[in-house]
Order: sequence, then C-alpha cells, then structure tokens
Amino acid sequence: DGEAVPVDGIIAVIGEKGADYKKLLQAEDSTAEKPVASKSAEVKAEHKDEGKPAEETTRYTHTDNEEKVQDASSTSDADGRIKASPLAKKLAEEKGLNIQDIKGSGDHGRIVKRDVEEFKPSEKPAEKRTEKAAGAPAMPAVVGEERYEDKAVSQMRKTIAKRLAESKFSAPHFYLTMEINMDNAIAARKSINEYASVKISFNDLVLKAAAVALRQHPKVNVAWMGDKMRYNQHVHIGVAVAVEEGLLTPVIRFADSKSLSHISAEVKDLAQRAKDKKLQPKDWEGSTFSISNLGMFGIDEFTAIINPPNACILAVGGIKEMAIVKDGQLVPGNIMKVTLSCDHRAVDGAVGSAFLQTLKGFLEDPVRILI
Repeated sequence: DGEAVPVDGIIAVIGEKGADYKKLLQAEDSTAEKPVASKSAEVKAEHKDEGKPAEETTRYTHTDNEEKVQDASSTSDADGRIKASPLAKKLAEEKGLNIQDIKGSGDHGRIVKRDVEEFKPSEKPAEKRTEKAAGAPAMPAVVGEERYEDKAVSQMRKTIAKRLAESKFSAPHFYLTMEINMDNAIAARKSINEYASVKISFNDLVLKAAAVALRQHPKVNVAWMGDKMRYNQHVHIGVAVAVEEGLLTPVIRFADSKSLSHISAEVKDLAQRAKDKKLQPKDWEGSTFSISNLGMFGIDEFTAIINPPNACILAVGGIKEMAIVKDGQLVPGNIMKVTLSCDHRAVDGAVGSAFLQTLKGFLEDPVRILI
C-alpha cells in the first residue's frame, strides 16, 4: 500500500490457499535480472589495446599495480628533480600540495601515491617552508559531512507535478505585467475594516476586482478544450493555498456576486480546511480563473503556471512603497505588480491587456467595484 509498481510488474498472485507462490515470484525475479559479464570478458576488455604504447594504455587503466607501473617511468634525481612517480605528482597537484614537502617511502626515497594520500599539511617540515608560505595566514581545518535523505513522493505531489508539467509544456504561455497604485486601495481597506464584521485583506480586494473585471471581459474567462473553446458565463475563481505537501486551489464560486465580507470569510474557511486536509474534490474543482498571491512572502513579482483547464492565472506581488511621478512631481506611492499568465491558444495579448487595464482601474479606485 502506498508504493509504486513498475509496468508489467506483479501486484498480486491469485491461487489456492497453501499454494507455493514464492516460486512464481522467484522465477519472475530471475527473468528480470540482467546477465553479468564474466571475469574473463573483463580481462579481455582490459587487454584489448595490448598492442598500443604503454603510456597510452596506462593512462586510462587503473589497477592495483598502477603505482608500480607509474614508478617505472619516474624520473631520477641526476638532474636535480624530485624523485616522484607521475601519479604522485599529479595527485599532489590536484590536492594543492607542494611535492617538496612530502617525504617519500619508495625505493631510494621516491615519493609514491601512498605518500601523497597520507600526507597532512600540518606535518610540513618547518625547514622547507618558503618565505611566502611562512607569511600566509593559517587556514583552519574544516570538517564537514555530506548528507541527504530520500523521501517517497506523495500522491498529491505527483498529481501537482503531472498537471503543471502538462500545462507548462502543452499550453504556450505568455506574460503581461502591470504596476498598480494601491494608495486608494489601502485607504479603502482601512475604512472598510472599521465597520466590517470580517477583516478584509488585500487579497480579498484583488479577488473581488478580478471577478468583476472578468464579467466585463468574458474572453479571459475561458478554457481551451482542444477542438472547441468554452466561454464560461459564471465566474469561479481558484485561490492558490500552500499546504505542507504542495499546493491546493480551492474555488470561490460566483465570486463576482459576493460581497467582500462573504469572500473574506469563505477564503479563510477554505484555506484552513486545506491546511487541515479536510477539503473535498468539489472544493477545488470547477475554477474558471485562478489567482496566486505571494506578496505576503515579500515577493515583488513573479510568473505563475496556468491551472488547467483555465486559460489565465493572475500572479500578485507585494505592495512596495516607492517614488512615483504624479502630476509631474516625484511623490511617494504604494505600488503592487501583477502578472497575468495567458494560454495563447485561447487568449491574445490585446484581450489580456484590456483585462489588466480594467483590474488596475478597479484597484486604483475601489469605489468602482461596487457600481
């Protein structure tokens, strides 16, 4: 239970009680095993290039006798060079060690691979330190451990991954970003919350404004159905909610007809039930448009992947105080960036832009939402 079975794999054996089913499983396992190459074949593979020069074959073949092979071609100290095998020199270079500081244990004091591997920089003889090394700061030894943990992917995560991959790679996305001055929305929210029984959030304002804007722009409230286009005459908005195992999108149905207080209470209820894993399929199915808000996490702007079968999703960033030009004067203002992701098969740039213009007008003058 809860595990995956490969295609054509056995999930059950049906038979009489007491029958020896283990032989069937063992037979299945034996046919699935791949033949292992024999030792003689490996030996033949190693000596395949036997006729080539020694330096060419030893370069790519690593054996237990590699050190001896490399030692055979080591240089002498007749010309003043350090006696070390090429393998030891290369290893010291890779480790950033000075070969002169390593004491050799091979024939006639030759430095071999083992000496480099066992050498510790702290054991470097003081008499061999150069003036440059002596003046360098001592670097502390850093001890670390590489660790990781593999966890099985949950069914929810698998479903999210499958749906988003299908959306991203089948629907041709394009993105429209717009800045919205939220000064009036901030003042309106403050005034509304003085009288409202349920506290209204900026996300509630955006959701209501988007719902009313969709009513005016029905060509955005659509779905691509392959051989036909579905023009939804109702407005059901999905609101992305982060949960422990991924992302759920509960739906606010007929959002354009609901008050801000109603929307706020419903969003809070659905978000809490999503986190408590109490949502039912009917709670997240049937959206015609989606909104994803990461402004509360300090995100200025982002692009979201369309939630199929919707044709659009609105990505909402945080409200940021910044300098803006108003009536030719530089004044402080509160700016929020929104990005509309569109499925170009169903929605064109001009259609998406007109929707954003209407949304901008509603949020910059919230009284218009009530008209």
